[in-house]
Amino acid sequence: MGHDSKHKPTTVALTISALGVVYGDIGTSPLYTIRECLGGVHGAGVTHDNVLGILSLVLWALIVIISIKYVRFVLQANNRGEGGILALMSLVTARHKGKHDGRTRVLVVLAIFGAALLYGDGMITPAITVLSAVEGLETATDFFTPYIVPIAVVILLGIFAIQRWGTARLGSYFGPIILVWFVTIGALGLRAIVEHPHVLAAVNPYYGAHFLLSHGFAGFALLGSVFLAVTGGEALYADKGHFGRIPIRNGWFCVALPGLLLNYFGQGAVLLFDPSSVENPFYALTPRPLLYPMVVLSTLAAIIASQAVITGAFSLTRQAVSLGFLPRLQILHTSSVSIGQIYVPVVNALLMFCTFGLVIGFGSSSNLGGAYGVAVSTTMLITTTLLAIYMREAWNWSYYRIAMVAGPFFIIDITFWSSTMLKVPHGGWFTLLAAVIIFALMSTWKKGSGLLY
Repeated sequence: MGHDSKHKPTTVALTISALGVVYGDIGTSPLYTIRECLGGVHGAGVTHDNVLGILSLVLWALIVIISIKYVRFVLQANNRGEGGILALMSLVTARHKGKHDGRTRVLVVLAIFGAALLYGDGMITPAITVLSAVEGLETATDFFTPYIVPIAVVILLGIFAIQRWGTARLGSYFGPIILVWFVTIGALGLRAIVEHPHVLAAVNPYYGAHFLLSHGFAGFALLGSVFLAVTGGEALYADKGHFGRIPIRNGWFCVALPGLLLNYFGQGAVLLFDPSSVENPFYALTPRPLLYPMVVLSTLAAIIASQAVITGAFSLTRQAVSLGFLPRLQILHTSSVSIGQIYVPVVNALLMFCTFGLVIGFGSSSNLGGAYGVAVSTTMLITTTLLAIYMREAWNWSYYRIAMVAGPFFIIDITFWSSTMLKVPHGGWFTLLAAVIIFALMSTWKKGSGLLY
């Protein structure tokens, strides 16, 4: 009994801290996902079947991709406590050092391209989350409409400016704020579900399958918008080294998943009752007197989501430098306690200018929705490929067992990836272009320094 009580506070504290870093990105997805699926430029439109179909697809995407693939399997791939796509690459190539050169080279190229894509994600996530949060002001009054982009730029400038002081001090507040965020969005969603409980029919996967079959190619194209619900999911594995598997798993099942599902179903309930709220179904859940406090809370959550992605880019840079894919950049340690708290000035400046360009160039979160998801879906597909090899080599699984477990993940990942590729002409080209440039830099540096050595 005494032993348990001694360790419980540590696990609880780590779980709350993990909420702030790991779940900020996926936690802010309700700000724009349902709106893009039903009311965006290519939205399906609000009908009873469409609402239930989209909710069903979102629910099962969260369960299969995040709960089963990432939490159950990917988190178990362990490289001395570290996670992330480069750590997974090291695990599957370490066993074949000097052998199977062609295969190893292909795996390294895949992993490096996946890592390069995450830099693109680091530019687009702060832009779309901050814009989505600030756009809540338009729900209250048209007065703010001309000022949405300038307000978003000022907030983003603040986010990038505080990086040099490190997030050690701020990090202790991130977890509790995201905990309040999940409880709040869950409570607002529950309130709407209680008023219109028939929305819970969407738990039946029949509605998702019916939506896809009845909409044909348009339904397939809309999967790119459904995928917005799981963007940020790769952070579960990337941040494993900071918190460990148990706190990340606890944070997902006890807080993040219930909060997200309640909010998504609450948005669906509101839309079934009032289809005109499709312009911003997230803020339609909020009672009028609480609108401004909700915009403030959303903005704080967006700042934390942005912070998590920026911190991830710093960690990725350090891994790339240590593996010889980048030159020795200036890496400043901002905490005397945690080795993970670092600041990379060059990366910070590049992310900042690219994010500003995206906000000013696209002008709204709806426009940015077209560019979002391409990088993450590609990275998730690469992760599944590396995981299947890891299952064979580290866990000694039979090919039949791998096919039964990793096979469905492949089918789902390829389907979502194909759908998000349709977004390339609508802005998805930006993340691919950024990834190709970073990939070229990393591979050239590795080869050049090898030849020089």
